[in-house]
Amino acid sequence: MNKIIHVDMDQFFAAVEQRDNPELRGKPIAVGHDAERGVVSTASYEARRFGVHSAQSIQMAKRLCPQLIIVEPHFQKYKEVSAQLHEIFHDYTDLIEPISLDEAFLDVTENKTMVSTNPQGMLAMDIAREIKQRIRATTGLTASAGVSYCKFLAKIASDWRKPDGLTVIHPDRALDFIDQLKVEKIWGVGQKTAEKMHRMGIFTGLDLRRTALSRLTQEFGKMGQVFYDFARGVDNRPVISEWERKSVSCEQTFESDLSEHAAITIHLYHIVLELVRRIEKNDFEGRTLTLKVKFQDFQQITRSMTVDHILRTKDEILPLAKQLMQGVESSDSQDDSADHHSRPIRLLGLGVSNPGGPAPSGSLDSRQQAWTELELEFEPWPS
Repeated sequence: MNKIIHVDMDQFFAAVEQRDNPELRGKPIAVGHDAERGVVSTASYEARRFGVHSAQSIQMAKRLCPQLIIVEPHFQKYKEVSAQLHEIFHDYTDLIEPISLDEAFLDVTENKTMVSTNPQGMLAMDIAREIKQRIRATTGLTASAGVSYCKFLAKIASDWRKPDGLTVIHPDRALDFIDQLKVEKIWGVGQKTAEKMHRMGIFTGLDLRRTALSRLTQEFGKMGQVFYDFARGVDNRPVISEWERKSVSCEQTFESDLSEHAAITIHLYHIVLELVRRIEKNDFEGRTLTLKVKFQDFQQITRSMTVDHILRTKDEILPLAKQLMQGVESSDSQDDSADHHSRPIRLLGLGVSNPGGPAPSGSLDSRQQAWTELELEFEPWPS
């Protein structure tokens, strides 16, 4: 059986800033750009007590915590610390799958502590404990770790006793653990999905396991199979050390909301140009274009379109982006104005994904496809 560790740094960006600036220690801080449309990247635990959290607007965070200190991010410093983490990881295994700068999966089923004098090697729990100790000694920061037989449970376990926690979910106890788990804690269940599950009477992992697969797929499409498997402790995704970029994307939050069609088109045009630049920079090939729209009320939608050729140039991408935007406008229109969008837009994003190209019908495993879609992430617009 596999032995998977998920390592997740505690309040990473904020912790680095507090480590390097003693005056910030013990104080509520948020890392982010202090602007009208700025967003919290990471909040310290002192700030989280006031309800401040990542992806929240800076202005909302200030209202919740008037004494909040906003710290500009130092990404190069975070990358340097991340490199130190991976040096430690590689002392135990080369099967490392980075999720972000501050978290990664490690497959230690076969690991570097297995030597002729000790063919069994260290227990996964002991490896995780030693990694945590070395991270603290090397970086001055704390990490939380989860240990289990699959990625789904290892990731949940790492969040179970934060900060500085270590949780092991043994195969024999997996179902008991999942049964009492709130569905909001299940990987892939966001706010909207959780609300829908609650309306279906699904509040815990046990409720989810008691729900028929046919109903889950009817309500959640391809993700229904994923939720069905997770409720049974099934997650066969391997730890992938050879990381392959699945998407190239960018987004822009506007200083003031957009409502005029002309302004929306102009900004969409410039986002396309930035996306083309990133595609060229990463030498990326994809056939699916995804449009992301966040409205004034923070409701967010995405729309996608897959074509039979690789999307590289402005002339290839811009017409599709406009078509997707027109679909959003036509489905959302609530007035007869030809010049204004009915709901002001605060953010637009575009991404190209699907590097393998459109698969013939039935040839792509539905669960893998669902996770590919789930893992599509948008990179921030460059400052």
